[in-house]
Order: sequence, then C-alpha cells, then structure tokens
Amino acid sequence: MESINELRLAILIDAENIPYANIKEMFKEIAKYGTPTFKRIYADWTKPNVSGWKSVLLENAITPIQQYSYSSGKNSSDSAMIIDAMDILYTGKVDGFCIVSSDSDFTRLAVRLREAGMMVIGIGEKKTPAPFISSCDKFIYIEILRVIEPAPSLKNDLKRNKKSDPIEAAPIKKADQELAKLLYDSIADLADENGWAFLGGLGHLILKKNPDFDPRNYGFTKMLPLIRSLHKFEIDERQSGKNNNVRHVYVRVK
Repeated sequence: MESINELRLAILIDAENIPYANIKEMFKEIAKYGTPTFKRIYADWTKPNVSGWKSVLLENAITPIQQYSYSSGKNSSDSAMIIDAMDILYTGKVDGFCIVSSDSDFTRLAVRLREAGMMVIGIGEKKTPAPFISSCDKFIYIEILRVIEPAPSLKNDLKRNKKSDPIEAAPIKKADQELAKLLYDSIADLADENGWAFLGGLGHLILKKNPDFDPRNYGFTKMLPLIRSLHKFEIDERQSGKNNNVRHVYVRVK
C-alpha cells in the first residue's frame, strides 16, 4: 500500500445520518490520510431533513446520489452506499475508503473492505455503535472536529491580540482509569528491558486496540501532552544520531 499521504480515498457520506455543518472540517481531516478521488453523498433528496446539505455539495465538489425510500422508518442510503462501495472496490482505483455515517448497518461493509486490503476510516457522531467503530482502522468523532465561534465580546479581545482563530471543540471523553490502563498495558506490550516504549509505536498499537482513540477526544492536540497530564508516566526525549534537531520520545510507567 502507498504511504499514508498518497492514499487514494473514496469518500462515501450518509447524509441522513450525519450533520452538514462541519463538512469543511471533515475534508480537512480526511486530507491528513490521503487524497479524495470519489466523493459521493447518499440520501432521498426529496425529503426536507437533508435540505441543508444541498448548499454545500457544489462548494465541496460532492456528487449527490438519489436513493428513494421504499419503506418508512428505514435509512434509504444504506443499500446504495454498499453497492457503490463494492463497485468502487473492484475498479482498483482506490487504496481506502472513508465511510461518513453513525449507522451500525455499515459494519459488515467496513469489515469486507478491510478483508480486501483497503484502509477504512470512519467518521461519525459520538452515538455511533461500537461494532461499526471496531470495524474501522481509524474512527474519528465529528464532535472533535467542530469549532466554536467565540462570543462577540471575546472575539473583540482576540482581534486586539491578533488572534482570530475559533476555539477548538470541548473534550468528549475524560482521561480516566480506563485510559490509564490502556496506556499501561500498551507500554508493557512494547517496552524494552528497561521499561521504555517508543511513543510512535505506542500510538500505532493503541490505535489497533481502540480505533476511536484520539488525543483530541480528551482535549489535547497531540499524544505527548495527554500522557504528561496523567502524571503517571516518565518521559525521555532522546536525540537521534543523525540530526540533533530530531528527538525520539520514549515513555514508561513511573
């Protein structure tokens, strides 16, 4: 498979299960993992509940796919997305899929795509059922992508200080004993004879165990500040032999 920033990704969006407000943040996040080649969004566009999406489709070059509801109370997008995903898979023109939905009905699809060697990224709300999250290589909560515009009084203060960036979303999880145990166990799995584990390898292992792990869930942009905040781990920053400006970070349990 190609390096992660060269992956060709098919983006399939379930409009009936995802809010449209943060579509720009979604695509910025997806760009970290690869280049979108297919961008399709599925819904019964005759329904008023998806009308908000129509204003962002052209702006983001997303192709709308019409899928009529044949029965009430059932998401009309499921079958169309699944059929298209398999068609795209067999074209051989992508290296991975991004399934944007909070619906557990796509669990089997994600599993099947991974069986075919595809990278599968899921994006959905915090309410997304665990089976779908576990079926992805990486799952990202929409809530951590949301940005909050400052109140007018605070916005004026930010402008005076030459800071006009929006405030990042609030944490959606607490750094609790469950997180600490995940770190303890993962460090033990990777540790050398002195108990040190390489931070880069630690992040990859934790992601394999918990596809929805992300420091931003806990209010941190990176993993190292999250680990520091727990005050239960030692941190050693070592210079690399070739370049003194590059440091390798290792952690171990105190």
